[in-house]
Amino acid sequence: MQPAIAKWYDRRDSVFIEFCVEDSKDVQVKFEKSKLNFSCVGGTDNIKHQNEVDLYEVVDPNESKHKRTDRSVLCCLRKAEPGKSWPRLTKEKAKLNWLSVDFNNWKDWEDDSDEELSSFDRFSEMMNNMGGEDDLPDVDGADDDSADSDDEKMPDLE
Repeated sequence: MQPAIAKWYDRRDSVFIEFCVEDSKDVQVKFEKSKLNFSCVGGTDNIKHQNEVDLYEVVDPNESKHKRTDRSVLCCLRKAEPGKSWPRLTKEKAKLNWLSVDFNNWKDWEDDSDEELSSFDRFSEMMNNMGGEDDLPDVDGADDDSADSDDEKMPDLE
């Protein structure tokens, strides 16, 4: 048996772990208060994978779930104390060669409030509230089809 490659990221209420095993079969995920056990058979070679994680903080095993896809198994661990940041997934500071941070899904939620929109959302909302083309003011000469000085034909390149 060998451990499955996994990526994790932190959210306000949950911690997500994605075990990257394609074509997984016999998936077993056991959630405990301070531990996660994962095992499956995966890939075209039917390799047996097993991971055991001693978690950084306590989770609610009854509210934690997992979902299998053709490419991976995603586990959602519901935090027992929502709003508390996890600086790492594991209780120990040891580096596990099969575990990495999922930077594509990482978000520094501690600095944000749920009520406050991101700056991009505020910008998009402002642009939508400004109106469409019908609201544009008339600009003298904007619709003229007269030739401009820069509309002259350019000479051919040699």
